[in-house]
Amino acid sequence: MLTPTENAELFQIDNLQRAAFGYFLDHADPATGLIADTSLPGAPSSIAATGFGLSCYPIGVERGWTSRREASRRVLTVLRFLGESPQSRDQRASGYRGFYYHFLDMRTGERTWRSELSTVDTALLIAGCLTASAYFSGEDAVEGEIRSLAESLYARVDWRWALARSDTLTMGWRPPGRFLKHRWRGYSEALLLYVLALGATDHAIGPEHYDAFTEGYDWIPVDGEPHLHAAPLFIHLFPQAWLDLRAVGDRPMRERGTDYFANTRRAIALQRDHARRNSGRFAGYGEQLWGLSACHAPRGRLRLADGRWQRLFGYVNRGAPFGLDDGTLVPWAASACLPFDPEASRAALGHIKASYPGLLKEGRLPGGFNPSLAGDGPEGWIDERVVGLDQGLVVMMIENWRNGFVWELTRSLPAIRRGLERAEFEGGWLATETA
Repeated sequence: MLTPTENAELFQIDNLQRAAFGYFLDHADPATGLIADTSLPGAPSSIAATGFGLSCYPIGVERGWTSRREASRRVLTVLRFLGESPQSRDQRASGYRGFYYHFLDMRTGERTWRSELSTVDTALLIAGCLTASAYFSGEDAVEGEIRSLAESLYARVDWRWALARSDTLTMGWRPPGRFLKHRWRGYSEALLLYVLALGATDHAIGPEHYDAFTEGYDWIPVDGEPHLHAAPLFIHLFPQAWLDLRAVGDRPMRERGTDYFANTRRAIALQRDHARRNSGRFAGYGEQLWGLSACHAPRGRLRLADGRWQRLFGYVNRGAPFGLDDGTLVPWAASACLPFDPEASRAALGHIKASYPGLLKEGRLPGGFNPSLAGDGPEGWIDERVVGLDQGLVVMMIENWRNGFVWELTRSLPAIRRGLERAEFEGGWLATETA
C-alpha cells in the first residue's frame, strides 16, 4: 500500500502526464490532424511531434483522458491527410519518396521554413503511425483503415534511396534534388531510423548499412566499464520511447557486455555527476537538478544573476560529458528518465516542484530554463515555448515506467522485430516472445 507521500508523488506525475497529453488535443489542426512544433502562435507542424502525438493517443484512451472513438478519429484524420498530401519534387509538396519535410504548414501541409526532407523525423512519424496501428486493432471500418493506411505509409518510404549511393543514410534532401552532406553515422537518435529502414517490407536497407552506422560509435570508460557516449539526453531517450531495449543488445553492445537500456542509466548518472560537480558554477545545479539536451536559450554574451558574464548558445545540443553547457536545463528530463532511474527521477521531480513552481504553464513544462539568468523567480529565464517533442516524450516515458505500455505495443509489430533482428539484436523480449 502506498504511503501518503507516495500517493501525492504519483498524483503529481499523473497530472504532469495528463497535461502533456493535452498538448496533442490543444495543438492539432482539426482538418489535417498535424501537430504543432511548439505552443507559439503560428508555429508550423513538426512531423516528429505528429509521430509522438500518434503514439500518445492510445495512452490517452487507456488513461481515460479521451475516448477510443475520438482518438481513432484523430489518428485517422492524420493518416488520411498524410496519404493524400502531395509527394513530389515540388518545393510546396508535403514530401517526396515517402519521406516528409521536417516542418509543414498546419492547415495545408505544404513545406514551410524551407525545411529539409528529414529522414530521422520521418522515422519518428512512421513510428507513431505503426504504434497507433498496433493499438487500434478492432474490426470496425475506422480501425481497419488506420491499419491499412499505416502499412501503406510505411511501405511507401524509399529507405534505399536515402542511402544516396553511400553506406549510411543521409540526414535529408532539399528540392529540387540535393542530398544533405551530413549522414547518420555514429550513435544518435537515428538508431530508430535504422531499425525501421531494416525492418521494412519495401525498399529496406541491408544489415551492412547498420554496421556502417555503428562503426562510428564513440566508446568511453566510465568506472571501468565501456560507455557509448552521446552528450545530449534526447539521443538516448528518443529511440527507446518506442524500442524496448531492456537486456536487448546488438553486436557492439554484446561484445562489451552491456545494452542500450543500461547505457542510458549510465548517461543519466553522468549528467547527475556533471551537475553535482558544477564546474561552471551555475545556479541550482546538483544531484536533484540536472538535464542537458537540445533546447532553446538566449544567445550571446549575457550577464548572469551573480554578476558574471556568460556566453549563451541559443538553440544547440547541450550535454554531458564533453558537451556544451551554459546553465540552461531541460525540466522535462526527470519525467522522461523515469523508466531508467526511477529513484533519481522522482527525487528530481519533487525538487523541481518545490523549488521551481513557476516552470509549469497549464501544467506543462517548458522547453528549457536557466536559473543562472535573472528572472521573476528562482527559475530565471524560462523558454516561452512548450515543445511537442518534449510533451510526447513525457507522456510515453511515464507510461513505459508505469507499465511498459508503448513497448508492449511496438513489440507486437513485425517490422520492429524484423529490423532489430536484421541489425543482429539479441536477448530480452526477442528471445522470450515468439515472432
